[in-house]
Amino acid sequence: MKKRQFLGRAALAGMAAAALPASQAAAANNAGPALLTVTGAVGKVNRGRFDPVRDQMMFKQKLSFDKAHAFDFAALAALPAITIQPTLEYDGKVHTLRGPLLLDVMRAAGASLGDAGKLVLRAVDGYAAVVTVAQARAQRYIVATHLDGAPMALGGLGPLWAVYDADKVPEMAAKPLAERFGSCPWALYHIEVQV
Repeated sequence: MKKRQFLGRAALAGMAAAALPASQAAAANNAGPALLTVTGAVGKVNRGRFDPVRDQMMFKQKLSFDKAHAFDFAALAALPAITIQPTLEYDGKVHTLRGPLLLDVMRAAGASLGDAGKLVLRAVDGYAAVVTVAQARAQRYIVATHLDGAPMALGGLGPLWAVYDADKVPEMAAKPLAERFGSCPWALYHIEVQV
């Protein structure tokens, strides 16, 4: 293909994408389905407003938003990841969890991250936990994508889990194992940033 034809077609594709509604343009740019939607005080919007048909789970959980940043698995995997090794309440054993820091995910969404800000972490079953930005920073929460070296599946703890290494947080390590992870929803799919 000649350079001029290539540039012309690329320009037309860009104009066509710009003409799409925001939700369709975001879907066209994602390599896969959205696993995590961040709403509230976000500055980097890549999907349109809440749609009660498309967003059935959010509709049933009485959520709504005008703007959002959606992450697919590839977008989360592209962020720098860290590894933690907490003792999990489910079997009392140490497991390896890997994923980006929660606050790095929030930065990628252009979120406001003042220490007094709050993050409402919501699971697919509707369970929600609120952590402050200061808590997420101090306890080094991650958005885990992998458990013991394998991607986490829906139906288990995944595909995403907001979690921290409770063994390394003295006030949490002193608690019984069953009381350490109340602020860590597994099957995470939505985060609302509140300032």
